This record gives sequence, structure tokens and C-alpha cells, in this order.
Amino acid sequence: MTELFPHAILHQLASAPDTPAFEHGTRVVSRGELLELIGSSVERMRSAGLGVGDGVALATAVTPEAFAAYVAGWSLGCRVVGIAPQQSAKQVAHIVGDVEVLVVDDTAPAGLLSLVPRVLHVKDFVGGKADVVVHGRPDDIAWVVHTSGSTGTPKGVQYSYAGMSRWWSWNQTGWDDRTHALVARYSRFALFGTLASAVVQEHLGCCLVSGGTAVIPEGTPLFPDVLADLRITSTLLTVPRLHHILDELDEREVDLGALEAVLVAGSPLAPHRFAQAVDVLGDAAHTGYGQTETGLLTLLTAQEVRDRPESAASVGRVRSGVELEVRDDAGRVVPAGTSGEIWSRTSLTFVGYRDDPEESAAVLQDGWVRSRDIGHFDEHGYLYLTGRARDVVIVNAILHHAGPIEQVLAADPDVDQAYVLAVPDERTGEAVHAFVVPVAGRTPDPERLRAAVAAELGAGAVPAAIRFIDAVPVGAGGKPDKRALRP
Repeated sequence: MTELFPHAILHQLASAPDTPAFEHGTRVVSRGELLELIGSSVERMRSAGLGVGDGVALATAVTPEAFAAYVAGWSLGCRVVGIAPQQSAKQVAHIVGDVEVLVVDDTAPAGLLSLVPRVLHVKDFVGGKADVVVHGRPDDIAWVVHTSGSTGTPKGVQYSYAGMSRWWSWNQTGWDDRTHALVARYSRFALFGTLASAVVQEHLGCCLVSGGTAVIPEGTPLFPDVLADLRITSTLLTVPRLHHILDELDEREVDLGALEAVLVAGSPLAPHRFAQAVDVLGDAAHTGYGQTETGLLTLLTAQEVRDRPESAASVGRVRSGVELEVRDDAGRVVPAGTSGEIWSRTSLTFVGYRDDPEESAAVLQDGWVRSRDIGHFDEHGYLYLTGRARDVVIVNAILHHAGPIEQVLAADPDVDQAYVLAVPDERTGEAVHAFVVPVAGRTPDPERLRAAVAAELGAGAVPAAIRFIDAVPVGAGGKPDKRALRP
């Protein structure tokens, strides 16, 4: 029987107390020291009144203390909520609406501190002692990860303690040779971004469970040099960051001899770019497909691309422990070569969106998750993404729904109509392009429009380009045809 989350983390740390868990500049935190940090965090959080079923939000940078606070919250059986730095003040206010305690460090914005009744600082977690005992209950919510919602309100993806106990990256049960081969490359994993991200924690788990060290760059990491300077063996990259690295390596030599695994995910990757990554990075090059609701679903390796060059246009084959089907509009599985909506089922599968039963019922059906993405399998089992059933833009691996952006733009007194499209972008993967029909006789201020979007939805949703048009094209059915606006 699988032990309840986060038992696997605690056991792994206790089994090798002298092995480094984190490296941050010149500071090295062993697994034993990290376990002590978790214990002192448990003591402080428990003294603040936190216990089973209580909500605790974390607004922190990526540090060993922050990770210890996450694990402490899970050990106490709390509902842990991460706050990502790109979220707007309005979105953050929604996220912390039902938590009892906020945990911060010096990077948390001052305006956040007044939103929650009790605020704790991670610097005060050091020095205490407490036995770390897992108190969670299988069906309770362990973690709420927020993504951009279709209405502009962050959508809280909920995982149960039972589901997280089976999360592949923290639980080696069921790992096949392919997964072992990937995880064996995580001896020095570059950790950056935000711990509020499910994919960041997913691959941090791969590192720690396999005995590796999570290496946190000091300051803003400069790629690809940071990979060479810190002797990184594995890292998680967005598509734009991969583009930057490949472009830099085309101009100058950087010693990436230690690099064994680069996993690129988050937004569409052009086949020629992944083929280039295979040529430049060799066996380190990997890409895949997944969702916040499911975790990593597919994986494509460099060797597979060498064996079948056409597979560079795919997102790889289904991982072990994952069920994935392509279905038609009636919910029937379609044969290889036929496109349809991608449905998946995993051991982690989320248990619904927080306070949104209608959307939960639409996406989660009989344990299967509707991706709203369109794709097909080929005869060799490789999955190809061919479109989306939802209107979204993925900027720097962050998903933004077009509807809320259009609503903010259309609320401007000088705007009659607004339409938003996803446009490929070398820097950000995709970019928001807005097409605005002004009110007759008026000229909207582009900077005012951008500022309104940033205030409402966060900086990532701000249009990279705003174009004024006289009218939107109309399709055969008389409806606006946004696709006809595409540059």
C-alpha cells in the first residue's frame, strides 16, 4: 500500500542525511538539514494554529526554506496554496480568499500582507524542533495550483493527498526503464522559476527522489552560461529559453559537457527547432506534453528523433502509468491517424477546480481529463498536437485565455470591439496580439489598454501588439472570424 504524501519525501531525506539536497551559491543544505528545516517549519506553522484541512498560502522565492514550508504544510495535512510572481494583485486577492495563514519571505509584495489574517516569515522558521508526522487524510485537498481561468479569475487545480501519494515523480513504484533513464540524469538539477508551479515541483521531485541536488542559481540566471558555470546535468526549459540557448550556441562556444537532460515543455515547439536541439544538445534533448491537471503525459527523446526523424513534429509517446486516448465529439476513441480531442487518465489526476463544480464536471469525467487540445496518434504511438478546442495563448509557458483579455480591452471607453489571437513568438513561445475596433471618432491609447490588462490579469497577458482595425472579418455563418486576422 502506498504511504500517504509526503511520506516519500521524508523517507528519502532521512535515508541519506549527509547527501546535499540543495545548493544555493556557496551554501549547501544536506538532506538531514532540510529535514530539520521542515521540522522547525512544522513547529511554527502548528503554533500559528494550522492543522488538518486548514489553508496556508505561500508567497516566496525559490529557496530551501520555502520548499521546507511547502512540505511542512503537507505534513500537517493543510491545503497548501502557492502564489506565483506573475499573478496580478486582483488575482492574488482571489487566491488567498479562503486561507488562514500566509507564509512569505522578503520577496513578497507589501500589499499582500494585509490580505490574510495571520502572516508568518520563513526566516522565523529556523531553529525550532518538531517531529515530522504526516497528518493528512487521503481525500483532503493537499495542493491548489492556480492557472489562468476562462473568466480571468484564477482557476484552482486541486490535488488530493491520495493523488499526490501516487504522483510519479515522488513515487518510484511503477517506473519503467524509460523513466529510470530520464531520472538518472537529475544529479544536478537547475531549480528556478516558482515553487507554485506544478511542473517545477514535479521535476524537483525527480531530482530529490533519485538522490540528486537541486541547484538554485543566484540572481537572474543567464542562459546558457549558468548551465556551464554550475555544472548542471538537467534542467526544465520553456520554448523561448531553448530558442535563446540554441541561438547563443550558434554564435559562441559554451561548455555544456555536463548536461544530460533538457526537458522542453509549456508551449508548442516547432519540429525544426527540436531537430536543431537534438543536433546541438545531443541525447540531452527531450520534449513532452502535459497539463497542470495531469502532470507529464508524453515524452520524446533525442534517440527517437534520430530513429524516426518525422517524430520531431510530435510530442512523443505516452509515459508509463498514463492512459491517453483521442476521442471524437461523441466521446468515441478514434483510430491512429484520425484527429480528435485528447483525453488522459493518470494516478495524480486532479479532483476538480476549487469552487467551480460546473467546470470540474465538464473537464473531469469518470476519472478522465479532457485536455481541450486536438491531436492524433501515428501508427508508432507518437502523439501529434494539431490544434486547440479552447481559445488560449501560452506566453512563457503560462496559459492565458483570450476571452478575459478581450473583455478588459473592450471595457475601455474608446474601444467598440476587441479580439485576441495567439501568434508564434521566438522570445515567448506565443504572444498575445490584439485587434481593436475603436469607437467611431475615437483613438484608443495603446498604453492605457496594456496597463488595464496588466492590472486585471497580470503582465503575462498584456498584448505584445495592438492593431486598430475598422471591422473584424465575418465568416460564412455570420460570426466574427478571428482567425482571418492572423498576421
